[in-house]
Amino acid sequence: MTCDLSQTRLHAYFDGELDAMGAAEFERHLESCPDCETRLAAEEKLRSALAGAQLYARAPENLRKNLLISLPKAAVPPPLKDPKPSAAESWRWLAIAASVILALLLGTQYMEKLNRHLQQQAMAAVIVDAHLRSLQPGHLEDVISTDQHTVKPWFDGKIDFAPPVRDFANDGFPLVGGRLDVLEGRSAAALVYGRRKHIVNVFVTKTQPGDASDRSGELQGYHWVAWQQNGFTFTAVSDTAYADLDQLKQLFLAP
Repeated sequence: MTCDLSQTRLHAYFDGELDAMGAAEFERHLESCPDCETRLAAEEKLRSALAGAQLYARAPENLRKNLLISLPKAAVPPPLKDPKPSAAESWRWLAIAASVILALLLGTQYMEKLNRHLQQQAMAAVIVDAHLRSLQPGHLEDVISTDQHTVKPWFDGKIDFAPPVRDFANDGFPLVGGRLDVLEGRSAAALVYGRRKHIVNVFVTKTQPGDASDRSGELQGYHWVAWQQNGFTFTAVSDTAYADLDQLKQLFLAP
């Protein structure tokens, strides 16, 4: 079960918003609550990863040289009788303006790509941490059953949605059980499957605006793949091969 204080007090403590008495009380709570302690460690790890990322990207040196080369030399003031610039000079300034606009566009695209990469790395850290946490003794399942008709109703009243639970034993992914978990600050139903000698966690959350579909990645030897279906976001993670996770994804997507 998820500790209620992890939803109401943990982020306020992490952001330094509690007064001295409230902070001391929550620190005493941490000593006896592994769930809050684990979530706090995950938040601190995520903050450290973002703080250590070099979000400032220096422009390439050849870009500066090209801009300097394209700048006009000190121009002689035009005669008073003809204040209009020549056609050649007008084209030169247009070329400079175009170069500056191009540089800005390239810089913006680079920063957007960098931000997407950082967000994906942060998500990978959260997913892998949740998977590793589940592998600790006594944390893998809250309900142990190979019967989907036992696992699915177990979630009733524990979360505000009914996760789709299916057994794929005939396809090499037997259902092992399920549990409650938290993923990216959201309540999640964790479905546990076997794959040969590997454990596969499939986290199910309600899809929210901004959730990207069809994502995948690898971190510290663990593969993960995410997809959306029928208003749910699924995220499968394991140390098995990526091809196995993709096969499990296609089984979920099949009617």
